[in-house]
Amino acid sequence: MTARRLILILAILVTTAVVPAGAQQQLRSPDVIFVPTPQEVVDAMLKLAKVTKNDVIYDLGSGDGRIPITAAKTYGARGVGIDIDPQRIKEATENLKNAGVGDRVRFLNQDLFTTDISEATVVTLYLLPSLNVKLIPKLNKELKPGTRIVSHAFDMSADGTERKPRETLNVNGRTVYFWTIPIQ
Repeated sequence: MTARRLILILAILVTTAVVPAGAQQQLRSPDVIFVPTPQEVVDAMLKLAKVTKNDVIYDLGSGDGRIPITAAKTYGARGVGIDIDPQRIKEATENLKNAGVGDRVRFLNQDLFTTDISEATVVTLYLLPSLNVKLIPKLNKELKPGTRIVSHAFDMSADGTERKPRETLNVNGRTVYFWTIPIQ
């Protein structure tokens, strides 16, 4: 067997190796760096969306998990946090253990662009404007009409199309945007 062929076989084995149970792997590089949403903004986002115990909150790019955890603790809602970074999922899971609402919240180490979000009644975002715009077709396709979308800091007009939110809120200099599905 030639050295070149041996290297090729080893490369194939390494790239197709099975990840041990319980281990998480990075799916791809995150689109944004993690910057936590201040708690007062989290509270305002959930209040603006009129969250109740009947809601299922999906936080896309959930970071340390504070939005779904707060929704569960404050309103009794169920929550799902989705983040591509396994370190954020680890941190969120630890925060969930400390919060005592593990029966109502779960965190998924997945790509927010490919994860099924159809169960959501409220979606929260703190992504760049270009990512918000990229999400619009997915949001409109997978979510029921009337599903509430709340974004911290960024609107959905990065492509030059003005998509007026139903409501905006200023929280100590930070803007919160609110839409419902369908987003036109």
